[in-house]
Amino acid sequence: MNLIRSVLHLLWMAVTVVPWALAVLIASPFVSSTRLYWMCAGWLRCAVWAGGWILGIRNRVTGMENLPVGEKAPAVLLVKHQSTWETFSMPALMPHPLAYVFKRELLYIPFFGWAMARLDMIHIDRSKRSEAFAKVVSQGRRLLAEGVWIIMFPEGTRIPRGEKGKYRSGGTRLAIECGAPVIPIAVTSAKCWPRKAFVKQPGIVDISIGPAIPSVGRKPDELMREVEAWIEAEMLRLDPEAYPTGQARLSRLKPGED
Repeated sequence: MNLIRSVLHLLWMAVTVVPWALAVLIASPFVSSTRLYWMCAGWLRCAVWAGGWILGIRNRVTGMENLPVGEKAPAVLLVKHQSTWETFSMPALMPHPLAYVFKRELLYIPFFGWAMARLDMIHIDRSKRSEAFAKVVSQGRRLLAEGVWIIMFPEGTRIPRGEKGKYRSGGTRLAIECGAPVIPIAVTSAKCWPRKAFVKQPGIVDISIGPAIPSVGRKPDELMREVEAWIEAEMLRLDPEAYPTGQARLSRLKPGED
């Protein structure tokens, strides 16, 4: 049954993304970047809704009160990355437009990538690290001033359930450069949508939004260790069965320790 559900959900996304992307491409010369973003976020909301209806996956969100308040209030969201599910869910949940920082190769994906290319986001060439970060800062500063929140996955890639990747300080460096607070977010999506898995499982995905952490006067590595400590401790609390007894040390690690 889960296989059938997974096939149906994939077909639903494939069928709906084409007309939606075409609508974005046609509308892009005539509407604002904000309006275009919310058009795309509408499809992502539908994808999350379809995930609940077809796959039986539902979000349980806590900590929305920790998000900054105000039309132009800045924020850099640093999110645990376990599957595609959170890339769909974050724009569907957040009250501000989001700008992802992502590798430019994603722009070449038919329809989905073409629509993304029309959005005001930050796509980078990972082979040119110093130039890439300069671009992230310059575009990030402009977007944050416009009330767009920057979202990054500090581990850089999807991490299997119960594991911890290496937290890189790019997100905290950006936040410090721009004077924006960072928002740590823990996500248990791999319980239902495992990394690189085709077959999904019904269940609850917990999305826990942590308190905003000021970045002014901080050092990037130190700030990232605080983000890492909060996210990993929260992951252990939300999904304790994913961590074998020997892995319980995650909750006792000094931030950044392996």
